[in-house]
Amino acid sequence: MAVNRYDKDEELREGVNFSYFAMMKKYVSPYAGKLVLCVLSMLLVSVLGLLPPYLIGIALDKCLPEKNYTLLFILGGVLIGANIITALYLRYRSIFANKMGMDIIKDIRHDLFEHLQKLPFSFFDSRPHGKILVRVVNYINSIAGLLSGGFLDMIANVFTLFGIIGFMLALDVKFTLICLAGLPIFLVVLLVVRKYHRRAWQNYSTKQSNMNAYIQESISGMKITQSFAREEKNAEIFDGLCGETKSYWMKSTAIGQLTPRFTAILSTVVLAIVYYVGARAIGANTMTVGVVVAFASYISQFWNPIIGLTTIYNDIVNCGAYLERIFEMMEEPVVIEDYPDAYEMKDVKGDISFKNVTFAYEKGAPNVLENVSFDVRAGESIALVGPTGAGKSTVINLLSRFYDIQDGQITVDGRDIKFATKKSLRSQMGIMLQDSVLFTGTIADNIRYGRLDATDEEIIEAAKTVCAHDFIMEFPDGYNTQVTEGGASLSVGQKQLIAFARTLIADPKILILDEATSSIDTETEKVLQRGLEKLLEGRTSFIIAHRLSTIKNSSRIMYIADRGVAEAGTHDELIERDGRYAELYRAQYKFLEQM
Repeated sequence: MAVNRYDKDEELREGVNFSYFAMMKKYVSPYAGKLVLCVLSMLLVSVLGLLPPYLIGIALDKCLPEKNYTLLFILGGVLIGANIITALYLRYRSIFANKMGMDIIKDIRHDLFEHLQKLPFSFFDSRPHGKILVRVVNYINSIAGLLSGGFLDMIANVFTLFGIIGFMLALDVKFTLICLAGLPIFLVVLLVVRKYHRRAWQNYSTKQSNMNAYIQESISGMKITQSFAREEKNAEIFDGLCGETKSYWMKSTAIGQLTPRFTAILSTVVLAIVYYVGARAIGANTMTVGVVVAFASYISQFWNPIIGLTTIYNDIVNCGAYLERIFEMMEEPVVIEDYPDAYEMKDVKGDISFKNVTFAYEKGAPNVLENVSFDVRAGESIALVGPTGAGKSTVINLLSRFYDIQDGQITVDGRDIKFATKKSLRSQMGIMLQDSVLFTGTIADNIRYGRLDATDEEIIEAAKTVCAHDFIMEFPDGYNTQVTEGGASLSVGQKQLIAFARTLIADPKILILDEATSSIDTETEKVLQRGLEKLLEGRTSFIIAHRLSTIKNSSRIMYIADRGVAEAGTHDELIERDGRYAELYRAQYKFLEQM
């Protein structure tokens, strides 16, 4: 999947990549036995479905002229039986095909979502989330029809096509060749149209993806949109995206209809030729009426499976564009993976070392950190300060192994975190990132998110520690209060306190707080600091904060700048040194005094 914005089209492949259809084998193979039975039954039903013209021909040439009514009744009974068997089979096939299709859709969607959760932050940082969402929902829904009977219909049409040719050859070889004269013309048209149709449908899927990305972005930023009165401009942009989507849908649909319409015309022309040649043959006594009628009926049916096959081919082309997008995402490399012999990190004390660590977010981009080295003893609280973009959050992202370093080593208790399992490493950490994200559910569910076995008493205790208990109890339903998507019903500060409780209840050995008190008022922060002092005892902690008053009591303060640790020491040591930290501290207090 190409890295892009909502207004940038994704790159398209020139040819159909049939390897993506081959990847479907994994999902279809569990149904192999039932599919074989279904196909064999289909072969029988296809033959039964082609009996009527042949039997009608016999009735016209033998039963009626010879007044053989017994044979006529037998033929009628055979036709009734064939119709009953066909109806029962079609009902079974419909149930089986739909169940199989929906099961496959479920499996693909599950695997895609599971894979998404393993992808690195860099994947989500550089892609519109709407373009990710459209693959998990819209594109997978679009292939449901093909999986819920499309391939079986294709096999049925192939059987029917060859069955018709077989019956026609049994009646008259020469006449059959005349009837098939239009087939080469059809194949030429199909080959010409297919390339344009695939390209048109790919363009449509791209425009649909762009539109979905803009919808997602607009909903996420609705408050900003209304604050800046951007409604009309945004509606204008969206109208343009809708117009492009509509235009490409119309184009792809028009191209898709070319083959069936041409086939219908060709079928009519061939049928007229059959009647003309047949009438002359009857007049010359070289062919019977029954044979001509049977041929006319078979020719009428002959183009139906061809039209069906072209329709299914169009669906395959369309689904090929969707499968390309879906499986491209599944093929995105899981950059941060556990090594085959990765160890389980247990009984962590909290000694941490960065040894000559160098890191850049993208290959070829400037290093954010370069040859950074420092040691942290278990139980120390380390404050990270410095200018925006200097690498403070990068330090904790690397410690949590959200990204892998390009050079150097990071150890916990002397063991390289690169060779620990991600789950065991992160289970030792309580991480509160800068953005407080809450999930749909109750307040209790959100606090329990990081530790599913937490009791109600532990949840309440964690909330009290971070000063969230009082405002939670003001809600009519208390801890059972429902949280809407993103926590829209809560203030920014309330969301941050709940997220803090969620982090604390995990009882981590290493605590990471990234701007944990940025949205909390000063009075609440004072109370919170007293609760945190007890929590921080015996835990290694990293604290990022722009309010320097919140980190004065840290064991050590590191000033991150110039791709490394520019200064380090206690608050008093750094003030006495009169370096960058002291300058930042004085500037902040001067600003506060002027307010």
